[in-house]
Amino acid sequence: MTATSRRERTGPMAPSPAAAPRRRTAPALTLALTVALLLGCLLSAGIGAYDIPLGDVLASVQHRAGLGGHALDRVGESVLWNVRLPRVALALLVGASLGCAGALMQGVFGNPLAEPGVIGVSSGAAVGAVASIALGLSFFGNWTVTVCAFAAGLATVLLVYALSRSGGRTEVVTLILTGIAVNAFAGALIGLFLFFADNAQVTQITFWQLGSLAQATWPKVLAVLPCAALGLLVAPFSARKLDLLALGERPARHLGVDVERLRIVLVLVVAMLTAAAVAVAGIISFVGLLVPHLLRMANGPGHRFLVPGSALGGALVLVVADLAARTVAAPAELPLGVLTALFGSPFFFWLLRRTRRKQGGWA
Repeated sequence: MTATSRRERTGPMAPSPAAAPRRRTAPALTLALTVALLLGCLLSAGIGAYDIPLGDVLASVQHRAGLGGHALDRVGESVLWNVRLPRVALALLVGASLGCAGALMQGVFGNPLAEPGVIGVSSGAAVGAVASIALGLSFFGNWTVTVCAFAAGLATVLLVYALSRSGGRTEVVTLILTGIAVNAFAGALIGLFLFFADNAQVTQITFWQLGSLAQATWPKVLAVLPCAALGLLVAPFSARKLDLLALGERPARHLGVDVERLRIVLVLVVAMLTAAAVAVAGIISFVGLLVPHLLRMANGPGHRFLVPGSALGGALVLVVADLAARTVAAPAELPLGVLTALFGSPFFFWLLRRTRRKQGGWA
């Protein structure tokens, strides 16, 4: 039997010999991420200006759940349930949304450099949120900022998608240049709104530019929960189709994938996840770039693990980053978006050079 005939029998989607060990790493990685996430949540709930021992955190949670435990003193109970836990819950939702959105965008665009922050989708969603604040819009009540962020994020995703496509494929250079142009235009619009805003609006707009979870409350958690939960529930169902799309558009169509319909649905999901995150936390970049790449290096490119794994990893990164942001320079608090950019930018430079080297240049 020739090598060619063996390839024909196994087919392009047949697992390579190296794939078996990688499949076995998925459950271990999922377990490790889950355990690390639980530990990170406990540490984030307990550490801060008012320290609460981990045993007391668990006892208070058990007490509220009716599983025993005990209530803390009045101050401890208030700090834990009114300050720390809303912030942890918001970090989980925002991180999971950004991580999952990054994995979906890279699959849809077929490009490892796609990320809501890098190609300007986060900035576009922030423009919608800032515009609703500066113009005093309130047509959807408490949902106005989220709706405006979603609409602007969706328009930005569609614009980037349209501009970066050429000859049936997504060009790396066009994608990055589009991101630069969109980020610059969004920055100009935010600056314009800032110029005409009053002092109270300037404070709110500054929050969107730097990214922070300092204003986390339970109502904000409930406001972002529907969009984030819907996007996170829908995303894993596209994993198999994204694997087929990775083979190329023509092979994916031959295997029964409606490519254009898949792209439109996932673009909507990405806009929903990004808007949910930006509407409550401002611009937090590089989470959706860094997490999927680390998981891809550990377990391969299969989206059945990559999509839910990126949600888990994104949540873990943001819980830990938020803990660092409010404890490293205590009593001051570092802007969360600045902190993620400090670590994400060098990773992006490395990834850019690695991609160029593998493709033999951009031209």
